Amino acid sequence: MSTAKQELLEMLAHKSFRLGEFKLSSGSSSDYYIDCRTTTLDARGAQLTGQVFLDEIREQGWEADAIGGLTLGADPIVVAVAVTSGTMHGFLVRKAEKQHGTGRRIEGFCENGARVVIVDDVCTTGASTVEAIHVAREAGFEVVGAMCLVERQDAHGRSTVEKAAAPAPFIAIFTANDVRREHLALGS
Repeated sequence: MSTAKQELLEMLAHKSFRLGEFKLSSGSSSDYYIDCRTTTLDARGAQLTGQVFLDEIREQGWEADAIGGLTLGADPIVVAVAVTSGTMHGFLVRKAEKQHGTGRRIEGFCENGARVVIVDDVCTTGASTVEAIHVAREAGFEVVGAMCLVERQDAHGRSTVEKAAAPAPFIAIFTANDVRREHLALGS
């Protein structure tokens, strides 16, 4: 594992992972909670996030023009990768069309035919990632890949995202088990 990736995992385990009883947005209960924003919005965490995502995009050979995802979880990842790359543009997908101005769902970069990577912070059911993929394709983007920072390992969630992204691949930087192991190893 690269140094940046290991440091990002340690930061997620320390700052973003909590054990306890939690109700998730999907309505289910969990004995842990991961709030990636406490890491992706941290100054060093943002640097690491940008580098790790960019390294993975390059390793996959995705020649992307832009990176984007559903607001709010994707926002810090999009900015971190765009800034780190110096060449990849960013866009954000609104949860609903604006009721004023242009009425668009996509903010930022929007060029028909552009090759894009869809990102999210945590993937449980995959609903946010799937929605972003559909909106991006409706806007005329070619989705070349989908990524999340932490996958909660819900089998239904992974298969849902994989089907929506196809033929583009779906990749998780870390699994929830990776973060849990690191959290316990650090004694956080």
